[in-house]
This record gives sequence, C-alpha cells and structure tokens, in this order.
Amino acid sequence: MHNLKNRMLKKITLLLLLSFAPGLFCFAQNTGLKDNIRIRLEQDQPDIPLNVQGNELFAKGDIHQFYTNRLFEPAWTKSGILTELAYELRFEIMQSKFDGLNPSDYHLDQINAIFEQFEANKKIGRVNELDDLTGIDLLLSDAFFHLSAHLELGKVNPQSLNGDWEITRKTTKVSYPELLSSALAQQQIRQPLETLYPTITVYKKGREVIRAIDEIRKNDTLNWKAVKVVKSIKVGETNSGIPNLRERLVFWKYLEPYAYEDEKAYDSTMFLAVQKFQERNGLEPDGALGKNTVYALNQSPTYLIDKASVNMERLRWLPDTLRGAEMILVNIANYQLDYLSNRDTLFSTRVIVGKKYHASPIFSSAMSYIVFSPYWNLPTSIVRNEVMPAVRKNPNYLAEKNMEVVTYSGQAVDPGSVNWSGKSIPYMVRQKPGEHNSLGLVKFMFPNEHSVYIHDTPSRSLFSREDRALSHGCIRIQNPATFAELLLKGNGAWTPAKINTAMHQKHEQIVRLDRKIPVVLLYLTFWSDSKGQGHFRQDIYDRDAEVLNALRK
Repeated sequence: MHNLKNRMLKKITLLLLLSFAPGLFCFAQNTGLKDNIRIRLEQDQPDIPLNVQGNELFAKGDIHQFYTNRLFEPAWTKSGILTELAYELRFEIMQSKFDGLNPSDYHLDQINAIFEQFEANKKIGRVNELDDLTGIDLLLSDAFFHLSAHLELGKVNPQSLNGDWEITRKTTKVSYPELLSSALAQQQIRQPLETLYPTITVYKKGREVIRAIDEIRKNDTLNWKAVKVVKSIKVGETNSGIPNLRERLVFWKYLEPYAYEDEKAYDSTMFLAVQKFQERNGLEPDGALGKNTVYALNQSPTYLIDKASVNMERLRWLPDTLRGAEMILVNIANYQLDYLSNRDTLFSTRVIVGKKYHASPIFSSAMSYIVFSPYWNLPTSIVRNEVMPAVRKNPNYLAEKNMEVVTYSGQAVDPGSVNWSGKSIPYMVRQKPGEHNSLGLVKFMFPNEHSVYIHDTPSRSLFSREDRALSHGCIRIQNPATFAELLLKGNGAWTPAKINTAMHQKHEQIVRLDRKIPVVLLYLTFWSDSKGQGHFRQDIYDRDAEVLNALRK
C-alpha cells in the first residue's frame, strides 16, 4: 500500500512538472536572455564599435542607457518570440522612405533576415538562439534611436554643405531611450515618432505627396530622356519633342488621350493642358513650351521623389523659431515672401532674389526695424567694380544716379577731390532717398553678417518675370507699403497715409518695431500646401544635388 502511494505521488509530481514545463522554460529563457544582453553590453569596449554580426550600431550611448534602465529586459521579444511592436517598428522603418530617408540606414536588411529566420524556426518548432534574440533586440532598439535622431535633427549636417547655409544644426531636445520606453509602455511606435517631426503641418503633407508619387512610379513605363528646346514652341509649330511632352501631360493627368492629326504638332488641345501644368508649377501660364516648362516636364516620378526628399530634409533643419506665433518666411527658390501670424498666412508677395553668382544666403535672424526713404550705402565691391570705372568714363555719373560721396561719419565729400583712378577710395558712396533709389522707398532690417535685408525697388516691371534671380543678394519685395502696414499694425499712429508720407521724404526715417519678428530665408524646391498639393520649383542655385548625395549615402 505504501509503495502504491509513493508511485502515485511520483506520477502526480511528474504531471505537475510537465504542465509547468513551458512556463519554466520561458522563465529560464527570459532570464537567460536578460543575462545575455547584460553580458553582451558589459563586454563592449569603448574604442571598438558595438555591433551585431558585424553590423555596426550607431546609438551606442543610448543602447547602454536604455537597457541599463530596464535591467536588461528585452524590448522586442517575449518568451523568445517577436512582439507585434517589433513588426510595427519594422513597418515604420520601411515607411521612412516617405520622409525622404533610406530604410537601409536602419538595419532593415539584417532585421528582415533575422525575422525570416525566426518565422522559419516557428514553422518547424525550433527555439530561437539566445544570441539571435539578443542581436535582434539590439538592432531594433538601435534602429529606433537612429531613425529618431534623423527625424528630429535631419540626417545631413547643413553646416557641412558648400555655400551660405547659415542654419546651425539643432541639438536634440528629446531623450531617445525615454521616448522608446514611452512607446513600449503605450504599445505604439508611430505616434512617438511623429512627435519628432517639424511642427509645421506641411511636413506631414509632404510625406503624403511622396507616398502618392511613389504609387504613380510603380506604373511608370515612360522614357524620361530630357527633351531639349532651343527656342519656345508655340501653338501650330512642330517639334520632334512634342510626342514625349504630350505623353507626359497624359501621364500626370493634365491631358486625356485624344486623336491628333500630326503627332509632332503642338495643337490647341495640348496648349490648354500646358497652361494647367504651368499654373500648378509656378510658371507663367502663357502656354508656350519654353525652357522652364520643358524642364519641368522632363522630371520623372523618381526625380520628383528625390527632389521632395531633399526638401523634407531641409524642413527638418528648420530652427525652433518656427514654433513662434509670428514670422516672415522667404522661399528663395519660389521667389515668394509669406508673413504668418498664428500659423495663418496673412500676406504673400513676389520677391526678387540674388543672381546665381550673388546667391542669397540661407539663414534665420530677427526683424527689428524699418527704414523709410533710405539711403543706399553701396557695398565696397560695387564701388570698386562698378562705380569707379563708371566715374572714370563719365564724371557726371554720380549726379545722374543721385549719388554722393561721404566720409564714414556721414560728412559730404566733393567728388572732384577723390582719386577715382586707384584701386579703392577711403570714402563711402551712397545713393540719396528718392523714387530712383536702388532700395526703393523702404527697407526692412533684420541684422545679419551677410548684410542682407528686404527692400523696395524702382524696377517694378521685374516682378512679372518668371525667373527672378536678379539682385546682388538682398530680397526685393513687390508690395512694400502693405508689408509695412502689417508690421506696424500694433501702432495706431502708423496709418497708410503716414506710411506713404514717410516713404516719400528726402531724409531717412528709422522706425523700431515693438517686437522682434523671426525671419527665415528658406531654399525649398518642393513643398506641400495645406490641401496636400505638391509644388516643385527649379533648383536655381544648383543646391539639391549635394544634399541628395549626402542623404543617399
């Protein structure tokens, strides 16, 4: 009897052990994985890159902080199996192409390989190796940290680029380990990553434009070899490039397929489609197939995605001043100034920007005062290269241009006493206030090291031109009086009549603003409007390629 009881107890004990075995195994595996992660990080050498199967990790410091804070608990697997959040993060890595980023920068190939291996193991009931579980955990966490940094700050450092990019790279305001801990607690990846986007709404809209073009690209069978034109093609004329251009207008849905008599003839049906295309692309809607219109029609979906990607990166560089309620944005590539208040655009106007060899720089500053009826103090380079040779040829040049010579303290100097045949003169040359002053009737000042400012111009007809890269680097504005009214709206004394009077004096009048208004000079060759429409512009300063190369590395 006693032996029977013992045998029964052994059976019950064995059954209980078997029933708890999976749980005990999972506990043992989880404990083993924690130890494996801990040992892996403890063995890390300061002077040797942390890597997984030879794949270098980027966020070494964040990796150590994150896992130490959670006592080396795995983040992306449970009981040796990948969690739903692991798959969600992989999806977000793939979606980063709509931010203009490279999914491959975030270990996507290696993550895919390990996911496939784990899925194959699951089918045959094989347990995933501890080293592989450790590896995928570190890879996914590192991908999250690296992607987070690129979304918040941009991948490319603008200060490393050629040209006048006076945008200081932002410093992070987010702890990425804390952000990941929060994401895991919320059981969602997308929303925490979205908090890193630039605050301006056009960023998210831009992602949707890239997504839409990417869908179009999947069905693209066209030959996008560049069509070249020597002179504008008008309606009724024929050209060998017309069939390709017509095909592209159909592709972008500006034109329905139709029957035509001569495929090389530019007919009235195609003319109407060209006008629609021009309107949507910031071109003069004259219907003529000139170099700018043909250039825009030469752009393939792949080219447009690359262009959009460059500008999504530029949006990520934007300074934190854009969080403010009031700002002035000048998009140099679009020849446009926008005045925003509480994120509403209250005023838009055309501008003229620097010629390519006098390219307007890219930077941010703060507008603090307005100068009515300004003098134009000519830069030394203009005096040396333009004024001095002109005076040598024509002694009346200064009088004809309403200019005068003064000392640096403002005392008048007789031009006849100046030696104009030397390399330079020890004086300033300035143009007196008036209708023909090169700065026009008013200038808007935001002190900066480039001596760039916004000003009026007597050359009003230039604003009707399609290409408006014409100045020495400053920004000429089409509607200065209206702009001045908006900036002085808080001061009831400055009525439109008083502003008009101030703009037509024989002496300067400086008016300090009652607040400093952020001014951001941008260079965006792509942006999306509030309706989600994408807008593309010519790269007038040839700056896109350098950013694209750095992005795609």
